[in-house]
Amino acid sequence: MQPNKKSGQKTSHKHINARASFAIQPKSIGKVLTNRFSFTVNLTSSFGLGSVLAAAVLITGCNPTEANQNDAANEAKNIDLLNVSYDVSRDFYKDYNPLFNANYQQKHPSIKVNINQSHGGSSKQALSVANGLQADVVTLNQESDMNLLVEKGLVASDWQQALPNNAVPYTSTMVLLVRAGNPKGIKDWADLARNDIAVVLPNPKTSGTARYAFLGAYGYGLHHFKEKVQSPAKTDAFIKKLLANVVTYDNGARAATTSFTQRGLGDVLITTENEANLVAQQFAVGQVDIVYPSYSIEIANPVAVVTAVTDTASKTKAANAYLKGLWDKPAQELMAEMYMRPSDEQVLAAHKDTLPDIETFEPVAVFGPWAEIMDTFFVDGGRFDQLARTK
Repeated sequence: MQPNKKSGQKTSHKHINARASFAIQPKSIGKVLTNRFSFTVNLTSSFGLGSVLAAAVLITGCNPTEANQNDAANEAKNIDLLNVSYDVSRDFYKDYNPLFNANYQQKHPSIKVNINQSHGGSSKQALSVANGLQADVVTLNQESDMNLLVEKGLVASDWQQALPNNAVPYTSTMVLLVRAGNPKGIKDWADLARNDIAVVLPNPKTSGTARYAFLGAYGYGLHHFKEKVQSPAKTDAFIKKLLANVVTYDNGARAATTSFTQRGLGDVLITTENEANLVAQQFAVGQVDIVYPSYSIEIANPVAVVTAVTDTASKTKAANAYLKGLWDKPAQELMAEMYMRPSDEQVLAAHKDTLPDIETFEPVAVFGPWAEIMDTFFVDGGRFDQLARTK
């Protein structure tokens, strides 16, 4: 089904070779080590600190300060970065990491950056970082998850000004993934409330993607019924029917994809545009079709350095470079190739065949700030719980 063109609404776009170490303990034995051999120096109370330091200089050919500087320089050659991200981004970062490494090593030949990835539901990932997971960078899909890390003092309060486009390198939107041939004739959000439709959706309590799915459907209801957020009687009734059709609430978007494609659950999966295309082209070729709703939600995917971690480990420079590289042309092209909507307008325009214009809305424009969205819809006892309580 061809998507509607935009009409006044904002459109998604978008070790060390020489080491001197010694222990000084009065009336005890201390050790002086070099890179080639080690021996024991007997220290008695008659030896002063100056004598020991002099011995160290004679043995190593350098003073302790120089040795420490060499330590730091050599250790900087290997930098480990942990990117904690949301689940359906794993395929993009798996391909982006080699791009970044090649570019970074060309500029810094003596430094090797090892990048590790962690993926799961966006909010679950943010909570893990808040509870001690030592992330160096976070690449999430919801501003409220980033705000949690700011509140915990892990991410700088001006994280949005640290990178272009308010630290959002790409956006996405919600689409409907149906069985091949669309046997149930699903054309828009409204069809998901029919009695004969089984819906697969992640859990909005753990998944940022699921929140966007819920808000996408809710925003459609408000738009379709021409209601206001403050008085959404028809929209609430519509969403209640839709949620009654949900056959599983998985922890994250990728788990929901597995339920739909491998476990065979449901008639339709509500998921992101990039995940839907990945499924259609790789995971379930010939088994699914993509339906673009007439009106959907824009998904911003913010990124930030966890400075509380990188500053103490002297990795902030490398972490910043890793995220800034997301705005380089090769990375933006990779996003488009993987059905993410790059922030670079020229790159996006060059991929209109696969990333068509769609009418979307920004969640904050309809529902208010993310803090308000969370308090209204997703806290315990909020509107989501109220509407999903009974079937």
